[in-house]
Amino acid sequence: MTDMNTSIEEKRMRAKQRIEELKGFYIHLVVYVLVNLFITVSKLVANFNNGENFGEAFWDFGTFAVWIFWGIGLMFHAIKVFSLNPFFGRDWEERQIQKYMEEDKRESQRYR
Repeated sequence: MTDMNTSIEEKRMRAKQRIEELKGFYIHLVVYVLVNLFITVSKLVANFNNGENFGEAFWDFGTFAVWIFWGIGLMFHAIKVFSLNPFFGRDWEERQIQKYMEEDKRESQRYR
């Protein structure tokens, strides 16, 4: 009975950790959007005050720079949280674990 309770508790802890990771990502996403909107509007207003028209003000690299570079960081955060890594995802980890367990099993049988 204790093993079953431990298993349930472990699953609960993993689920809670997963929820915390998701919550962290969504908070990061909301902060990303809000801060970048503020920066973009501030940049546009500053450019308008410098006498630029909308096209010049909007297409200035500074308007998009933070969106782009912070967006790259956000993309890596999403890859981690949603296990989108095609090279070292959870399936890959499980296959490697099984592979090494089989190798250990064969090695131990060989020396018997």
